[in-house]
Amino acid sequence: MDDKKQKVLILCSGNSARSQMAEGFLRHMAGERFEVMSAGTEPAAEVNSLAVRVMQEAGIDISGQKPKDLSLYLGKTFIHYLIIVCSRANDVCPRVWPGLLTEENRLYWPVDDPAEEEGPEEERLEAFRAARDEIRQKLASWLDNRAT
Repeated sequence: MDDKKQKVLILCSGNSARSQMAEGFLRHMAGERFEVMSAGTEPAAEVNSLAVRVMQEAGIDISGQKPKDLSLYLGKTFIHYLIIVCSRANDVCPRVWPGLLTEENRLYWPVDDPAEEEGPEEERLEAFRAARDEIRQKLASWLDNRAT
């Protein structure tokens, strides 16, 4: 771990799709500036295969990432930014995060859960692509506002 990098934790309920995609994007876009982690309030057993697939389409490999429980970080890791990408995680995550600098560093970016999409695989893939693209846009905008 690089102590000079600011730590960003991306939080979701299952840590299987949205937060994993965001972790992959932020690491790709600004890994030299941030130490990027993700976690879930109720982590799944594995990263969703459709999330892996749509990220591969974007040129980013998240196949080696694993879901992690929020308890791995809460109260144990100083976090500079907490980015919450789902409403369920926002509802249960503590409003005061030990070590989080300010309330402005707790960002809430709700993204529809693509894993809830039902139907043919192509429709499910489109939901994952929409979530992926929304996450990429939000991260790009956030990074643009923090340009050094």
